[in-house]
Amino acid sequence: MSPDLPLTIGVEEEYLLVDPVTRDLAVDPPDAILQDCESLIGKGCGMVSPEFLRAQLEVGTPVCRSISEARARVDNLRSCVAEAAEKHGLRPIAASTHPFAEWSIQRHTDKDRYNVLAEDMQHLAKRLLICGMHVHVGIEDPELRNDILNQVTYFLPHLLALTTSSPFWQGRKTGLRCYRLSVFDEMPRTGLPERFDSHGEYTRHVASLVDAGLIEDASKIWWDIRASAKFPTVEMRVADICTRAEDGITVAAIFACLVSMLMRLRRDNQRWRVYSNMLLQENRWRAQRYGFDQGLVDFGKGAIVDYADLLEEIIELVREDAERLDCVAEVENARDILKRGTSAHRQVAVYEAAKTAGADNAEALHAVVDWLIEETQHGVT
Repeated sequence: MSPDLPLTIGVEEEYLLVDPVTRDLAVDPPDAILQDCESLIGKGCGMVSPEFLRAQLEVGTPVCRSISEARARVDNLRSCVAEAAEKHGLRPIAASTHPFAEWSIQRHTDKDRYNVLAEDMQHLAKRLLICGMHVHVGIEDPELRNDILNQVTYFLPHLLALTTSSPFWQGRKTGLRCYRLSVFDEMPRTGLPERFDSHGEYTRHVASLVDAGLIEDASKIWWDIRASAKFPTVEMRVADICTRAEDGITVAAIFACLVSMLMRLRRDNQRWRVYSNMLLQENRWRAQRYGFDQGLVDFGKGAIVDYADLLEEIIELVREDAERLDCVAEVENARDILKRGTSAHRQVAVYEAAKTAGADNAEALHAVVDWLIEETQHGVT
């Protein structure tokens, strides 16, 4: 992707399947759901596939040439999954954790890749009752891809803060806006990415792991952002799954514009300052713990700055790119996310309102699931 050429983008989302009566996860949903999804989606419109746990589904758009096309594809995928699930008495929810489901009773998908993962990771894999959103932006040149990866990592906490949707774990408020990363970080080869001076250095490191028999290929590197093992893309993986599709598209648009902005800087022989992972980890933790409520550190200023101010800086920073990519409205929707809160904010609000009205803990958690079922289809046609 050149800063002067059209954008290519792809979005992957993971959903949980729930029983609308019990509000619990469908531990063993019928395989026919996948077949029904495929027949509804249609050739070339995207894909649906099983995830590690049987209670999960993953969807992915085809290569999209604009943010508006990506939005249309995501809407179609969500609609088709909802229709197929409803035929079997189930509903999808877009949340990175289920409010009360027990991970210990879930069943993993009987697929070679997942069987190997379950055997290799043991107890850690069994706890992976989490969902996320991945955004791919196409960059054909591997050396350019490596350079952009090194720079754009700075913005990952800012993106995470806009997506948080995992405040509950096994029936308890965790006190975190994003508990998903706490679960995922137990796995090896997760977290902030390593930095490499060249694509060749990266491939040599991957080869060392493969040659030693530790991993089969680079797809087993699960960093918050990485060079995709399948496609010539930068793949952003830090985000929770947004319960509203429009919010996920906003984050995808901001990420794409940040990549475009960094490429503009490179064209003009400039670049974003690269900070140590030790510093970036502090912002990652703040986004995980507080979302956007307590601000993030501006390392140029050496101080915590209100997130709303940081967001305005980002919007202005990428305005030229958003205008060129025709996604100004999607980028500016981030302000609306701040006004109404992310899914995590709103889940907790639903829970607290139910408790105030006299509901017990189980009833309040059921109310959260009901809200997630409805909100997952908000604005989806």
